[in-house]
Amino acid sequence: MYKIGEFIIYGNCGLCKVEDIGPIDISGINNEKDYYTLKPVYEDGKIFTPIDTDVFMRAISTYEEAQQLIERIPYMEEMDCSEKSINILQSKYKSFIKTYDCEDLLSVILGIYKKEYNAINKGKKLGQIDEKFMKLAQGLINDEFSIVLGISREEVEKYIKEKVRDRQYNN
Repeated sequence: MYKIGEFIIYGNCGLCKVEDIGPIDISGINNEKDYYTLKPVYEDGKIFTPIDTDVFMRAISTYEEAQQLIERIPYMEEMDCSEKSINILQSKYKSFIKTYDCEDLLSVILGIYKKEYNAINKGKKLGQIDEKFMKLAQGLINDEFSIVLGISREEVEKYIKEKVRDRQYNN
């Protein structure tokens, strides 16, 4: 069970802060059940979810875990993004992202960076699917790491790009 004031990753909503825990007084909702009241960190609104929900939730990384992960970026294996079938590629991206695991998200980012690097060298651009999932994976990482590291989301992306820039890509 999470505590009031904690930051968590909550399903597709991403980074949220636990604002309250307990029954909620909303018509049609079981007021004998405990709910988390979540506030998305970078969006408006509130989320009310039962504490025993099936929606994915996890505590955010610790500062130490984030630092260790960032240090491993130059040595991580990137996701293979060379699939030609749009449907299969999209399904593959979704399967990596729905784990909400930072290492999986970084694997997607690294794979798409490699794909973009190769495309640019051939005078081409990334496809819309690649761009969509790159933005999604980067957003999830940047949001989480900004809180964990105490820096802006934009600084997280720049820091990660610096770590990735030195990678040597071979076909």
